[in-house]
Amino acid sequence: MGDILHSRVARSNVLLLHTLGAEVLLVAPPTLLPVAVDAWPCSVGYDLDAALPKSDVVMMLRLQQERMNAAFFPSVREYSRRYGLDSARMAQLPERAIVMHPGPMNRGVEIGAGVADSPRSTVVEQVANGVSVRMAVLYLLLGGAEAGQ
Repeated sequence: MGDILHSRVARSNVLLLHTLGAEVLLVAPPTLLPVAVDAWPCSVGYDLDAALPKSDVVMMLRLQQERMNAAFFPSVREYSRRYGLDSARMAQLPERAIVMHPGPMNRGVEIGAGVADSPRSTVVEQVANGVSVRMAVLYLLLGGAEAGQ
């Protein structure tokens, strides 16, 4: 959910999750979706409220500050009102559902502080695990392991 067009993680996550058997739904304003998103192995929607009750995981994506004045949407307030995950919207999620965000977050824009800090939020773990995985990949790429291992 969010700025799919400018996201560095959206496409790779869609491909990975689809490969693992997940049904993926992207939700965003039409102006924040890539032109070729129809070729991705996922569904596309524009109504966050309709998607929430059917979701096991909601991954919010950062609305990039540098895009906020580029006419992709009327205003930050309007974006937050239509696409922000606040406590009221979080209440629409099934009890088992979790909230993710790759960070950094714009609290009060794409994600409310109460949601980001809730027990159902995995943001801190997600960011920490991302750092560990990137460190391991860099180690391997920089010759930290013998060939064939």
